[in-house]
Formats: sequence, C-alpha cells, structure tokens
Amino acid sequence: MTETETNVYDVVVVGAGPVGENVADRARAAGLSAAIVESELVGGECSYWACMPSKALLRPVIARADARRVPGLRQAVQGPLDTAAVLAHRDYFTSNWKDDGQVGWLEGIGVDLYRGHGRLDGPRRVTVEGPGGERHVLTARHAVAVSTGSRAVLPDLPGIADVKPWTSREATSAQAVPGRLVVVGGGVVGVEMATAWQALGSQVTLLVRGGGLLPRMEPFAGELVTEALTEAGADVRTGVSVEAVTREGGTVVVTTSAGDRIEADEILFATGRAPRTDDVGLETVGLTPGSWLDVDDSCLVTGTNWLYGVGDVNHRALLTHQGKYQARIAGAAIAARAAGVPLLETDPWGAHSATADHAAVPQVVFTDPEAASVGPSLAEAEQAGHRVRAVDVDLATVSGAGLYADGYRGRARMVVDLDTETVRGVTFVGPGVGELIHSATIAVAGEVPVDRLWHAVPSYPTVSEVWLRLLEAYRDGK
Repeated sequence: MTETETNVYDVVVVGAGPVGENVADRARAAGLSAAIVESELVGGECSYWACMPSKALLRPVIARADARRVPGLRQAVQGPLDTAAVLAHRDYFTSNWKDDGQVGWLEGIGVDLYRGHGRLDGPRRVTVEGPGGERHVLTARHAVAVSTGSRAVLPDLPGIADVKPWTSREATSAQAVPGRLVVVGGGVVGVEMATAWQALGSQVTLLVRGGGLLPRMEPFAGELVTEALTEAGADVRTGVSVEAVTREGGTVVVTTSAGDRIEADEILFATGRAPRTDDVGLETVGLTPGSWLDVDDSCLVTGTNWLYGVGDVNHRALLTHQGKYQARIAGAAIAARAAGVPLLETDPWGAHSATADHAAVPQVVFTDPEAASVGPSLAEAEQAGHRVRAVDVDLATVSGAGLYADGYRGRARMVVDLDTETVRGVTFVGPGVGELIHSATIAVAGEVPVDRLWHAVPSYPTVSEVWLRLLEAYRDGK
C-alpha cells in the first residue's frame, strides 16, 4: 500500500450524500477549497435507496388512487398497474444506480472527489482507503464534516442473517414483486413500502409492535392510513412483534408474539436506524465509535472547534430536507469561522443556527391518504409544558376537497400556543395534502400570529381553504 502525498483543503467532507454535497457546495460558494469522500455512490442513500426510488414507486400508486376518485376518469384506470413500467420509472430516477451525473456536478462546482472509505485520523485529518488499495491523506485547514448518514437496524433474532431479510434498501431496489411480503414496523418506511408493494401486487402483512401506525404523528394519521391499507387488501396487525423468523427453502416463516405463523416470500424490517459512525475514526478524536454526534445549532460537534456532524449522524431529524437545511447552516458557519466573522449566535433565526430542527420540522408520508405534519403534535406540545389548544377540521367539509376527489376522506389539526397566539404544529391527512404542508411550515417557522393568518386568504375552491376552516374553528371556540 502506497501513501500518497498529503493534500490540504479548507474543508473535508466525509460522505457524499445530499447533505455532504451541500456542505461542500456552501464551502465552495464561500470561496473555500473542499474535498469530499464517498465509499459508495455519490448522491447517497436518498438518491438510490430512499427518497427518490421510494417516491418513484409510490407516485403511480397515488396517482391511480386519486384518478379512481374522479368521475369520468374512474373507469379508465380500473386495471392493474404496469409493474414493469413502474420499476423502470424507479430505475430512471435512481439513474440506474450510477452516479455519473452527480460526480459531474461536483466537478462543476470545483469539489475534489475521493472514492474510498474515509476515516478521521486525529484532528483535521482524514485518511481514505481507495478501492484499489491506494491511500490518500487529507488535511483540513478549517473543518471536517462527517455526513455519513444512517443505516437500517435489524432486530437481534437468532439466524436472521440466514433469512436475508429486506431493509429499506432492498425494498426500494427490488427487481420483482414478491407474492407475499411481511413488513415489520409501522413507521414511515413500513407504511410507505406496504402501500407501494400492496398496490404492485404483493399480499402484504404489516406487523406493528405498538398500538397503531405512524406513532410520531397525531393518532388520527395512523388510523386513516390503517383504514386505507386494510381496504386495499393489506393485513394490518398491531400489538404484535416477531418472535422468530426462518427461511425454509424459498419461504420465510414468521412466528409472532401472538403465536401466529405467517408464511411469505420476503420480509422487510423497518424497525429503526443507527448512525454510520462505527468506522469513521471517532476514537481518534476522543469520541465513541457508532454513536450519534452531539452538536450545537451550527452542527459543530460538542467539545471541538473543527468537527461538524451534519444530517442523520446528529439524530436531530432523520430527513433529507432537514439534513440539507443543516448543511446550509453548517456551510455558513464554517465560512464565517474561517473568515473570523462572529457567528449570529444571538439570533435564533440567523444564518448560523439550525433553529428549525427544534420547532418546525416538516414531513410528508407518501401513503394513500398522504399524511403531513410540521411542529409538535398536541401530545408533544403538552408534554413540553406549553399551554396549547388544538382545533380539528374534517377535510371532507372543505369545498376544494370535494372537487379534488369523490368521497374525500381526511382530517386537519392545528395546535395553537395560547400564550403567544401562534401556531405550534399542524397535521394534515388526506389525498394531496403533501402540497399543503409548506404553508403550515411557514406559519410555524415564522411564528405568524393567528390574527395575522386570518388575513391570508385561501384561494377558492382549493383544499387550502382548510386554513379558513381551522381559523374559524379556533375563533369560534374562544
């Protein structure tokens, strides 16, 4: 193995997913030199095994469901989905698992790419073991950013490796539809993949240890998604866990805590995530391998003045859009510190503070119906000690919803802080509500007074008229 000459950059980024790419981009935009290290595909989990392929699988499913609710169109879309076309559409959006385009983008902004496994090797130093055995040593003048993301966690069941279970990666990249699929876990990955594969022809059994789906959202979100999955033919079982799983020939055999035996062709475990920090050299800078990174609002790792943990690795919000937001914050903070410019730490909404991580994290679950939320649920706000009140609206009563779909089913909730008279959280569940959530995010992040929102007039007849109904319900209930 030959050690190359040490290369010096202002910023070195480990992990070239969307988060790492944005850290590098912000560094270059500030006039700093930057290198990025990637052991797999440039573009990361989101581009090839998460956001893009999962939504490409789900889009035809949701579009067909919406079309079937429109008179005059319903009869034209009664047949099955074209599975080959759906999978080809998915493959297109993953660039067939090739990263040429994203590599070209890095080259275009002047970021040097090092392929291989990157590890910290003491302060401001990263070593890269290349695919051909070559070794690069990178030194950072100002900052190293760890943006290596997270990985799926499998439960500790005897012989599980022999079963070759699916994780989110296999679920989004599978090249054939399993006849029978067991999905374990009722979070976002579990319900989205249950929705997609059930619609593509699998007989899905969804096993959930807790009392319902989407436990981190308002309870009605999981209830409406459960109802829809059941109507689509999925078998949703709550309050059960997997006690044992084996593969007998080509069949997966699952034994549940209820004593049931379930046979399937594949099993997907969507039961949690862990940080990809177990082999990135944390021990060389006094940190614990495999741990989540504790960071401040500029994403600077606690106890350092040069190491940043951006994206999933800091466990603040395991969402691509939130990680990219953090990357913009971290990039601005790195540039300011490099230039000796004071950070705007006294301004919680300034360029150097990821305040939205605490108060205004939006999320869309692309099931049928969609579920979208921002800010805390009613229970979370109350548990945090806030004096709040929730108002609910049946989305079917909104004029635009009736035009959007016959038999529209959905619900909206607005959580109002009674001391500040601002919106703390909003949840929408129903067809098409993913496009509503940014208006709620602006209201929450901007701390817009309810009295001011009264003058933000929704267009008629759109589903966004739900805002008027929510505000009326709040005023009338005073």
